[in-house]
Amino acid sequence: MKDFFFIRQLSIALILIVLCNDGLYAQSKKDFVFDSEMTYKKYRQKKSDRVVSRSEYLNKMYGFWLGQCIANWTGLVTEMDKIGSIGEIKTGAFYTRADWGKPDQPSIWGQGVPSNLSPTIDFVFAEPDSIWGSDDDTDLEYIYQELLILNKQSILTGEQIRDGWMKHIKKEEENYLWVSNQKAFDLMHNGMVPPATGDTTNNPEFEMIDAQLTTEIFGLFAPARPDFALKMAILPIQTTARFDAQWISEFYVSMHSLASSIDKKKSKKENILWMADESRKTLPNNSYSSKMYDFVKSRYLADIPWEQTRDEVYQRYQVLQADGYNITSQNRYCNGCFAAGINFASSLISLFYGEGDIVETIKIAVLAGWDSDNPAATWGGLLGFMIGKDGVEKAFNREFSDKFNIHRTRIGFPNNGIDNFYNMAAKGIYIIDRVVQEQLGGGVDLKKNVWYIPIISLE
Repeated sequence: MKDFFFIRQLSIALILIVLCNDGLYAQSKKDFVFDSEMTYKKYRQKKSDRVVSRSEYLNKMYGFWLGQCIANWTGLVTEMDKIGSIGEIKTGAFYTRADWGKPDQPSIWGQGVPSNLSPTIDFVFAEPDSIWGSDDDTDLEYIYQELLILNKQSILTGEQIRDGWMKHIKKEEENYLWVSNQKAFDLMHNGMVPPATGDTTNNPEFEMIDAQLTTEIFGLFAPARPDFALKMAILPIQTTARFDAQWISEFYVSMHSLASSIDKKKSKKENILWMADESRKTLPNNSYSSKMYDFVKSRYLADIPWEQTRDEVYQRYQVLQADGYNITSQNRYCNGCFAAGINFASSLISLFYGEGDIVETIKIAVLAGWDSDNPAATWGGLLGFMIGKDGVEKAFNREFSDKFNIHRTRIGFPNNGIDNFYNMAAKGIYIIDRVVQEQLGGGVDLKKNVWYIPIISLE
């Protein structure tokens, strides 16, 4: 498998020469990728099909990885700096917008020392001549993408997930696994196979945040088809999560799929609100996660400042334990600062108040508190996808490194773990080719470089 991807790229280059010589295709190699190991079938377009440009989607997938890395590494500066004052750990008043650019304060495990990533609360960038490092917000998504490519299928089995985890994750610390991910990994080494690894009887950490930051990418593998995206994602989600933690993860997957259904005539704010309201339908009405959504959105619509909304979220859910959110009564370490619920509520604050602006959304997510790198990475990736590589560079008015080191946190990949966002985006295109043709009943037109995706009603 070491030279697998590079052989594919050579095949692409050779066929491009033939296509261009025949006058059939005139785009650059950077815009045109296809899976040389897949048989592309002829397809007759239907009037109801959604037509999606593969070359634009390639740029968007690049933007997803880039935006996620920017937000992830920026969020690590304030990760666990502010979690409230319940229990044995007390972190004082939460950050506000006025704290952006000011000195970073120590995290709950910082032993009195601020982050070594930045002395101030500010963006963390990988310069063009450097390399982005993987983290737990990106590395399992990277593994899942590789497993889909390796197995040449759209839906992974429990055995494939277990084998992929055990191959690419170190058993010993530091292996960059925590709470539910770590417990699921331990269960795999004891012979257990997903979804049993996330079952409540086996995994006491099933309420934690883990699945939220490892499965969003499945939404991008089924453009404008959240129904199938959720089928792809359900087993990876249930590898570590159940109940609200699972439903919240499904919300994120739906958001990422619906990003391909937006109305380009509408504003970023309008599209974000539509995507969120549609994805709200994945949350059972009697769940605390749905009530968190409704509460945060109501405060946003009431034009309450985001800092006040965040403070009200803390009071409502961690102090008063409203709407069935009872993590505080469980007396967990750091009062459940890794829990799915409180971090979902925090993420909604940055989503709504950021109104589709990637810079503003990341800033709010980073300052909002708790496990701040995770909501930041989720929305950085989603908004990076929506505006693409070029849009991300324009938003920050700079160029970034395109290189990615998966071996910072994981093991067992070719080229000593060094990859790049273009290659990673291209692999996403290969996966979508298979999904569209084999699962959605649509077609791939290599000449026009588009997908024809049958669309079902969202009602």
